[in-house]
Amino acid sequence: MTTFLGDDFLLHSDVARALYHDYAKPQPIYDYHSHLPPRQIAENHKFENLTEVWLAGDHYKWRAMRWNGVPERFTTGDASAWEKFLAYARTVPRTLRNPLYHWTHLELRRYFGIEELLDETSAESIWHRANEQLGDLPVHELLRRSGVVVSCTTDDPTDDLTPYLSLQRGTNLTTRVYPTFRPDKALLVDQPVAFNSWLEKLSAASGIDCHSFTNYLGALRQRHDSFHEAGGRISDHGLTQCEAEDCTEEEARNCFDESRAGRTVTPTAAKKFRSYLMLFFGQLDAPRGWTKQLHLGALRNNNSRALQSLGPDIGYDSIGDFPQAAGLASYLAKLDSKGQLPKMILYNVNPNDNYLFATMAGNFQDDSIPGKVQFGSGWWFLDQKEGMEAQLNALSHLGLLSRFVGMTTDSRSFLSFPRHEYFRRILCDLIGRDVVNGELPREMKLLGGMVADICFHNARRYFGLHVS
Repeated sequence: MTTFLGDDFLLHSDVARALYHDYAKPQPIYDYHSHLPPRQIAENHKFENLTEVWLAGDHYKWRAMRWNGVPERFTTGDASAWEKFLAYARTVPRTLRNPLYHWTHLELRRYFGIEELLDETSAESIWHRANEQLGDLPVHELLRRSGVVVSCTTDDPTDDLTPYLSLQRGTNLTTRVYPTFRPDKALLVDQPVAFNSWLEKLSAASGIDCHSFTNYLGALRQRHDSFHEAGGRISDHGLTQCEAEDCTEEEARNCFDESRAGRTVTPTAAKKFRSYLMLFFGQLDAPRGWTKQLHLGALRNNNSRALQSLGPDIGYDSIGDFPQAAGLASYLAKLDSKGQLPKMILYNVNPNDNYLFATMAGNFQDDSIPGKVQFGSGWWFLDQKEGMEAQLNALSHLGLLSRFVGMTTDSRSFLSFPRHEYFRRILCDLIGRDVVNGELPREMKLLGGMVADICFHNARRYFGLHVS
């Protein structure tokens, strides 16, 4: 019987074990998409307890706790740090076969050397042992211990970029940290209250009064410039669908003016406006060699009661079933036809659309860089074993797995980097299975080279960000 979380966890053949231990495991981590707080990185933050570093902001754990009947005060509420940790410890035994069971115990082992199973009876001992070690594990040490050489965060255009500039001026941190330009709120023209509130922040951040559409575009361009100066080379958009309606500058201006005046715009006008802005953002990215990420398909804030009482984006989201093909194809084609298609990563959250996304990526490759349009790693609800394997298989069957830029954490936690290990083990096991079945040759140098590329080298070449 194989030991739980042993050295050969998830590795079911001698080939898989050799690929992981010899080629995947030694690679550093290039985490090109996360939600880590940059100020905590710049300040080398020390965490007071395991709840702060492990549970705060973790939608995965919150959802599991809610599913287990835990009252909200122990997730997002006012319970003490210990009470929240204990509530999660009581939930962990109920997460069997959920990836949280693996991630939880991998993280306890990798950062604290704790091999006990977490449950109600072990909670107090684990709490004290982990907390005692946290004093020696500020953010920079956590990144160093994880082997992270690049970390890209996710930032609103109005966010303060001072943390990145301070990191550039000199620090002992060996990880290179870069901002990612995510202008989702720039598209909220159909929500005039929220849109106008955000425009005031954009005006302040850019120094350009967004009273007109021309100034609005100028302010966005100025912030894009600032991100570039801070080292940013990646943008990101979280969308239900990629829209590409025909829209003139006059139509976009009229829609902006209506919303700026606090008036409701029609759904058709809003869709045209979003389409115009998305083309504008593509045209900002392409000439600078940036990479654009599109996270598509999530249905957000489904629980209206929770939205009203707790606010948005705290774990009440699900997979959506939106039509993706036509809008995405039109968007990519419009940019491509003008020579303004940036490097692009397409993330899919609906497993029914894996083949759609993989084939769409293949439509827009060119000779500027191998794998210019990527079918991104299993995202959100799909960043688990079955979801990762499905994405890897779709990419393998319809594109070039060998050109894949690999895994990201997409996480807010500094303890989440074992997800790269999880992905690497799954990748090696998948390839090893093919060798055992006679579907790939037992050529370890050939296979190992591909594994090392997927785990690190492809991303290093693709994004062009400086690595220490």
